[in-house]
Amino acid sequence: MKTFTVNTNDSGQRLDKFITKAVKGLPMSLMYKYIRKKRIKVNGKRAEERQKLEVGDVIEMYIPDEFFTEKTSAAEYTRAEVQLNIVYEDENILLVDKKPGVLVHTGDEGDPNRTAEAERTTLIFAIKAYLVSKGEYSPENESSFAPALCNRIDRNTGGIVIAAKNAGTLRAVNEAIRKRELGKYYLCAVHGIPAKRSDTLRGFLFKDHRTNKVTVTKNHVKGSKEIVTAYKTVDVNYKEDMALLEVELLTGRTHQIRAHMASIGHPLVGDGKYGVNAEDRRRGYKYQALCSYKLRFDSDEEEIRYLKGREFQVDREGIFFLELF
Repeated sequence: MKTFTVNTNDSGQRLDKFITKAVKGLPMSLMYKYIRKKRIKVNGKRAEERQKLEVGDVIEMYIPDEFFTEKTSAAEYTRAEVQLNIVYEDENILLVDKKPGVLVHTGDEGDPNRTAEAERTTLIFAIKAYLVSKGEYSPENESSFAPALCNRIDRNTGGIVIAAKNAGTLRAVNEAIRKRELGKYYLCAVHGIPAKRSDTLRGFLFKDHRTNKVTVTKNHVKGSKEIVTAYKTVDVNYKEDMALLEVELLTGRTHQIRAHMASIGHPLVGDGKYGVNAEDRRRGYKYQALCSYKLRFDSDEEEIRYLKGREFQVDREGIFFLELF
């Protein structure tokens, strides 16, 4: 039998949600069975899978030890391999400028990249290591929560990634993103100069999970999701027939900017999946010319209301493709 005492980061969530995080090795079907059979109790009483947990609640689990996986210790976080470039930090939130080529996290269970060695090369591992070193995160003292990313960008895209230091901030930022109360702005270099200096593009995006590639269509097809991408031209390079665009994501889908711009005949410079021409290869670009360079908070969520109206930007000197303009 193992017991967990609910702390601030654990509170406010449903029992079943807590268990899926605290006991990652337990299949969901067995979890619900154990709750029904009273092998999982709260405060010594029969538990309900949807009941909300409160600080101080004691969860008792009479289940085999094999389902409890070993946590990463604080000592393991001394082995992080990614250096953080911090844009902004306070007691609740961390904004980091991720460099192209860095994975934000490893893949799902079964992904060949999901190894201890690969984990140490990810951004989230470096963030946890940083917070451990500051005494702001203690893995041993947390049952279900760990500092987490609120947004993700592709491995070969650079720019701002948001990390929440506590559960309340994580919920607040995720809700703000859902309600589109966070302005996310990108800079990108595209081949060709768009006829319209600015425009709002609309379409539908379908993802092929086998190839991890998406297709953009004007009309809805089965399984597709609507996308809205606004851009304005910031600068042009007539000699190279390129344009520098500022793009605002009004929806956030996989490869949205890359695929949407390619669909109108303006693929991103260096994009090996949706573009790339001989000139890109000649320049030796390893990554697509895309950077999540600016973030604006416009949320009334209680935990992050103090950030409303504030904007944060990466250091433009570090955006490699600006050398083209």
